Amino acid sequence: MAAGSTAISHSLDAQSVPKGAVVLFGRVFFSLIFVVAGLNHFSKQMIAYAASQGVPLASVAVPVSGIIAIVGGLSILLGYRGKIGAWLIVLFLIGVTPMHNFWAIKDPMMAQIQMIMFMKNISMLGGALLISQFGVGPLSLDARHSR
Repeated sequence: MAAGSTAISHSLDAQSVPKGAVVLFGRVFFSLIFVVAGLNHFSKQMIAYAASQGVPLASVAVPVSGIIAIVGGLSILLGYRGKIGAWLIVLFLIGVTPMHNFWAIKDPMMAQIQMIMFMKNISMLGGALLISQFGVGPLSLDARHSR
């Protein structure tokens, strides 16, 4: 019986490596947009755009949201305190998604673009919520720390 359970154990280990790699790639692809977008939140253009959209105290709010996006994105990317990083991304997305108010735009082309951006953010919000509950996977600093 012990030999059988060892074979099962080795079989599971062989399967977990490819799964871990897939999760790692998923984390990389998911987090890149937040790191890159977060860096853009320090530009004068982004602050001016947010101010034009009615964001209060845009000169403060936009860089702060950039910090939240960068920290959350790096947390997920590295797999370090990934659940907290995911909640930071949730906070970021809840703050920025309403700016894509496609329902208030008269130009059909611009409304379509803003609806796509809105739905993209909703989709990423779903991904961040999943990470906040299930974690960042086996190939992460969190997994290494728990061993």
